[in-house]
Amino acid sequence: MAYKKLWSDMHSNIHHEQMLELDQWTEHAKEVMDFWPIAYYPFYMKKTETGAGLEDLHDADEIKEDWEQVRKKVKEENEAGFPMFMGYEWQGSGNDGDHNVFFLDNEQDMKHPMRYQELKQDYDGVEAIAIPHHVAYQLNSRGKNWDTHDEAFSPFAEIYSSHGCSENDTGDMDMERHLHMGPRTGETCYERGLEKGYHVGAIASGDNHNVPAAYNHGVMCVLAEDNTKEAIWEGLKNRRVYGVSKSRIGIDYTINGQPMGSVIPAGKGKLKFDICAADAIDRVEILKDNILDEMAVHAGTWERNELTGQIKVKFAVEFGWGPNGRFYKNMLMRKWHGSLEVPGKIVSIEKCFNSFGQKLYDVTEKSCQFDMTTFMSTTTGHWMGPSTVVKEGFVFEVEGTKEDTICLKVDNYEYHFTLEELMHTSRVLPQYKESMELAEKTFGNVEHYRDDFYWHNAYKTRIRQAVPEAGYMMTFEKEVDLTPGSNYRLRVWLRNGDTAWTSPIFVEK
Repeated sequence: MAYKKLWSDMHSNIHHEQMLELDQWTEHAKEVMDFWPIAYYPFYMKKTETGAGLEDLHDADEIKEDWEQVRKKVKEENEAGFPMFMGYEWQGSGNDGDHNVFFLDNEQDMKHPMRYQELKQDYDGVEAIAIPHHVAYQLNSRGKNWDTHDEAFSPFAEIYSSHGCSENDTGDMDMERHLHMGPRTGETCYERGLEKGYHVGAIASGDNHNVPAAYNHGVMCVLAEDNTKEAIWEGLKNRRVYGVSKSRIGIDYTINGQPMGSVIPAGKGKLKFDICAADAIDRVEILKDNILDEMAVHAGTWERNELTGQIKVKFAVEFGWGPNGRFYKNMLMRKWHGSLEVPGKIVSIEKCFNSFGQKLYDVTEKSCQFDMTTFMSTTTGHWMGPSTVVKEGFVFEVEGTKEDTICLKVDNYEYHFTLEELMHTSRVLPQYKESMELAEKTFGNVEHYRDDFYWHNAYKTRIRQAVPEAGYMMTFEKEVDLTPGSNYRLRVWLRNGDTAWTSPIFVEK
């Protein structure tokens, strides 16, 4: 069956203090997601008499009022045609790890027992799932307790987010952002769950507390028959899910025609995958029982190909950087206006948004316009705010000839490049004149034997190196021996460092 790929962030936490922003969150979610399981966050930091900070639940009446507001919003959006699911974060005693709980219907109450087994019992007979996240933290200190896991209640786990990567404790994506919760440990990581024989899939999602689906923190994809809540739920329950660290990497992965998340008979198998990425694919690791079975290398297979006639390329454009807040305290936000015009055809546009205030409009085959808002930081003092964000952008897919010249307009600047020039190298386009004028206006003469002060405080546009279709598309097949009780999954690496993790395909014992 040809499934639709539907994208979402299954871990965007809106707090009690942010409920007045619920409409803004929802509109942003509709801009960048295909569906949204909202994860209400009922906790806050309370202070003891001596000043210690303890995370605890808000007052029950406040939580109930917020929950009814979430219920009302979810019902409204569902009736309007946007699939939303009610959900909340559960932490309990910390002995079983943190989980986000979601429901198929919109009629459930929120439960906060101390243990995972009690949580499962509370929703016995209800269409509910509880998805563990940042699983690789210390056992009994908010890391995942695989001994209490139930694969029917928790069909997959979030293994990448703003916290870092919980897949294992040997990869280079460590969990260092929330230093107070770390470091990570291999004792509780995702791979330990697979070793215990659980049928557990894998996703990425943000764990964002200021904006849904921040591009820098990961999103997930579900393979569903259609866009209805029921079809999405069926895909979630059957582990047809995967996660990406940043850009949306399209992955079709099967063994004997069965998709990721499936449980298939032992014997001989044909493993196949098709990938369409946002940048050049470097390699794909085929993992059997968490051990590399084969490395399918794509780098070096396409770079020397002669390109003639009509071609397709992808390139990212990013906006941001700008004045350092130490020197320019009132310039932490910047609004941009721009457009892209092509003589050929705009095939697709991926939104790479990290904050509110982004808009893409007037999109045709030949052109598009955009209004962007960049921030030197989006934390705004929030105790769970994301790391500093300095850029927003797009990935453009364009069809034309090598000689075609695109026109990128950014504020008062106009840039022209052929597709061949874009494929040769990346480039940074600074608004240098404005930086010099700002320095003179604010500080007077800051002339120096090098241009650090001007360069460091200039707003900049970056155009990443364009990649032809042969670089961002990959197809692969191989015969595999399906060992009873084993599992096979993919880890995909792009040249720019973006990563994807598929749910495994499991072999019957």
